[in-house]
Amino acid sequence: MALGKMNSFIEIITPAPVEKDAEGFAIHSDTILAYVRAYKEERHGSKGWANRAAFTTSTVLFRFRRIPDLTVDTTMSIICEGVRYHINSAELVRSMYVEILAERQEGAMR
Repeated sequence: MALGKMNSFIEIITPAPVEKDAEGFAIHSDTILAYVRAYKEERHGSKGWANRAAFTTSTVLFRFRRIPDLTVDTTMSIICEGVRYHINSAELVRSMYVEILAERQEGAMR
């Protein structure tokens, strides 16, 4: 993957409880784990997306270099260009890249 194709900047975030309100409910805030360059591919009618039919709700693919000491999982989210995406699957490719299939979260504000 050439760096020229990695032209999107993404934030990998995780929700973390900050405090409790007066009724005892936890107030959640986002913790930014990483800010990296990534390759972004929207869903379209190619062979690659046909092979990903198991993840029918996924609308976007992100690919970026592996970050040491950070394991990306499905409890995390991605913010790219002000849009929030929920991670459906994360896979290590050739032990050098992380490939993520995600779906856009409608109505989620940053």
